[in-house]
Amino acid sequence: MKRSVPLFFLFALFLSSSAQETELLYLSGRDKDNTIKWDFYCTSGMNSGKWSTIQVPSNWELQGFGSYHYGNVNLESNEQGLYRYTFSVPQGWKKKQVNIVFEGSMTDTEVRINGILAGPVHQGGFSRFSYNISSLLDYKGPNKLEVTVSKESANASINRAERMADYWVFGGIYRPVYLEALPVQHIETVAADARADGSFHVKVFVKGKGKARYVNAKISDVSGIQVAGLMQVPIIKEESGLTTISGKINEIKPWTPETPDLYRVEVSISTKKEIIHTVIKNVGFRTVELREADGIYVNGRKVLLKGVSRHTFWPSSGRTSSKHLAIEDVNLIKDMNMNAVRMSHYPPDQYFLDVCDSLGLFVLDELPGWQKSYDTITARRLVRQLVERDVNHPSIILWDNGNEGGHNKAARDDYALYDPQKRPVIEPGNIFNGVNAKNYPGYFNAEDALTSGKEIFLPAKMLNALDDGGGGSGLRDYWDLISSQPLAAGGFLWAFADEGVERRELNDSIDTSGNMGAEGILGPYHEKEASFYAIKEIWSPVQFRDKILPPGFSGKFEIGNEFLFTNLNTCRFSYSLIRISFPAGISGELNGEIQSPDIEPGQQGFLAVELPADWKDYDVLYITASDQYDRILNTWSWKISSASYIANNTVIPSTDKIRVTESGNMLVIRSGQTDIIFDKKNGSLAGAGNSNRAISLKSNELFAGFETAFVRMRHYPKEDSQVVEVSYRNGASANWTIMPGGWLKLDYSFTPKGMYDFAGITFSYPQELVTDAILYSRGPYRTWKNRTEGQILGLHEKKFNNTVTGQSWVYPEFKGYYSDFYAVEVRTLEAPFTIISAVDNVYLHLFTPDTPANLNDVNGKIAPPFPKGDISILHCIPPIGTRFSAPDYEGPMGLRTEFKGPVRGTVYFRFGE
Repeated sequence: MKRSVPLFFLFALFLSSSAQETELLYLSGRDKDNTIKWDFYCTSGMNSGKWSTIQVPSNWELQGFGSYHYGNVNLESNEQGLYRYTFSVPQGWKKKQVNIVFEGSMTDTEVRINGILAGPVHQGGFSRFSYNISSLLDYKGPNKLEVTVSKESANASINRAERMADYWVFGGIYRPVYLEALPVQHIETVAADARADGSFHVKVFVKGKGKARYVNAKISDVSGIQVAGLMQVPIIKEESGLTTISGKINEIKPWTPETPDLYRVEVSISTKKEIIHTVIKNVGFRTVELREADGIYVNGRKVLLKGVSRHTFWPSSGRTSSKHLAIEDVNLIKDMNMNAVRMSHYPPDQYFLDVCDSLGLFVLDELPGWQKSYDTITARRLVRQLVERDVNHPSIILWDNGNEGGHNKAARDDYALYDPQKRPVIEPGNIFNGVNAKNYPGYFNAEDALTSGKEIFLPAKMLNALDDGGGGSGLRDYWDLISSQPLAAGGFLWAFADEGVERRELNDSIDTSGNMGAEGILGPYHEKEASFYAIKEIWSPVQFRDKILPPGFSGKFEIGNEFLFTNLNTCRFSYSLIRISFPAGISGELNGEIQSPDIEPGQQGFLAVELPADWKDYDVLYITASDQYDRILNTWSWKISSASYIANNTVIPSTDKIRVTESGNMLVIRSGQTDIIFDKKNGSLAGAGNSNRAISLKSNELFAGFETAFVRMRHYPKEDSQVVEVSYRNGASANWTIMPGGWLKLDYSFTPKGMYDFAGITFSYPQELVTDAILYSRGPYRTWKNRTEGQILGLHEKKFNNTVTGQSWVYPEFKGYYSDFYAVEVRTLEAPFTIISAVDNVYLHLFTPDTPANLNDVNGKIAPPFPKGDISILHCIPPIGTRFSAPDYEGPMGLRTEFKGPVRGTVYFRFGE
């Protein structure tokens, strides 16, 4: 028995089998990793004045031509690049329209085919442009392409908007060049409006004369399964060439950054029997609303944007990117638990937007314009080029009309002319359209705007991450404020990665133009700084309320779900319990799975961990959460064992007797193979040794952070130990106990008064003798008072380095402050020595980082103070600021520490193995 098939389905099968898609022929390579050589001549600078070859696409500076310029200055030389390339086209293209398309060229670009100008010189370095060259081609023989690119534009407003900006200014054909062949009558553009309720409207612009009578559309999921039958409407014969086709799909899966479901829309024009031309676009069904004095809504749900500003950049290729790099960037952004990215200063390449669509990120797509805007004619032309290129990306939820004052007001309404979704337009650095997108408002200004203002609050730049400042530092204060206020829509950290170029003429060394390009959370090659992990924890959609295990803890944690659309029952949770034998390593481990809790977005609930009966016999508890795609959201750690417990189980005296000798001002106490030396003039530790190997650890000024002075010293035996008792002014004291076998115990006390950057005890040791260290603390990165998140409690082996964050990129840094300090073994060219704290909640200062160079007026903001010594045990540490703000401007955690009452500590030392 034959089954009947609906007529529209038969028609759809017939049409799809005859579909004619646009044919492409690449003249250049497709990205930075796949290039094609063209002939090239540079008019000035490096390797100029002679014909050679260059890889296309590329920025010519990174290929060894021309001259380097960091923006915000008038270009010292406006070199030009002259390109030549010979190509052939299929003879079958003679009856088609053939366009040559440039995805991006910096900046004024003149194109000739076989010696004839293809069209007006294109101006604007970040836009796609094309020319119809059908009549200029030789379809039987080779064709000569000649392109002249001027680094600086003849249009002064383009130079002000694009060339004098706060980033590296390059020249060249830096994005792909290709030919596209279309039927004479063809679809020029497709602009879709796909809503979260399944409704959609597709605007189809048809160009050219021909026999096509219908516009057709069908929708499939990404696996190719058709979810909507063929829809067909007659072509509207108007000058605009616009035909709209509409429909609705039931049970659609809406697009969100947490569930980035995509669909394929296949649009065609046809006669009754034959497809003339087909265009396929990926779309996501989602709805964006900007509700006045309320917030940004996606699919009917209010959203908070956790975002970062990003440039398209790579050290060896400038602004020439690749699909691989786009995937890497989006994954790194999502790995920080961000859900949004701002295309700061200019629109990105298509690879990046495609990946934002498929992996899931909200995008703010931006028209260039840094502090200065385009003239109106130019602005309106470039807005059209921007929107027509990017209109179908569901990841884009807002358009940015320039940046930091570079806003052409006359172009504000033009975005809606080409965007059927009518996505809201904002102006970063400005208050416009009910959105306060001011840059770097600071914590207290943000608090005022959120509590007293009327506009939705969405800072386009915040917490500038110059060197080791900003980024994750201050973010906890900022986010606690933002997430508690109804006018908040989120914010964007500045910036994603350090912008440092390989200088070919300087042996490929990295140049960040002083500190101008060193504002990234990542290094130039995406090396992760400490802020990466702090942001990951602060912006994790799973939030633990318990920072320490409370008394009587039974395995039940209170947690919050800060996803926008996802229930935590889709996530996976696991735990690990470990025992640590310092410094040997992990001596025991137990792993287990945790039942995922049923907690809706924005709600609180409990995570119940079924711990074994002996869990208190372990030292650290870890919990890891992963999302439904197995992306790790974060790993948290809680200490089980106290510092005193660890110390008591590590410090084991022997039965060796103690011998005391005095020589001049030196007091030498020996037990076993260990010598400990004190200076009787000032009561300081003057050195130590083991097996006749000297160890140069000293306490020239024992107390750090406040002024005191030596009063007296006395020593005496006590049981089987020897005590050295030192008194200081202002009530400070240090009691040293030399134990049998060589362990040295220090009990100290002081009573600070006022506000402190740091306070504790400190020792000196020559850093040139240090090779590496094993830390039992949070790590492996250092911390600041206002950046305590992101580091894991455990053992961390660290090789000595002299990294200056943002200026050299061997991470994690060796030097700096470490929180939740238990113990450290410092390995040296002399002999190792060990320091163990017997009190909780102290910090280790492990040598002082070099002060970053070229800080100018930001020195006091991102170069916090350190003790005079090299290794310190501290009861508070300083915060760090940003390029533009001192730490106390960025929230309560940026304030110095105030003590109430006396401070006491106990530290053990071991010299030698």
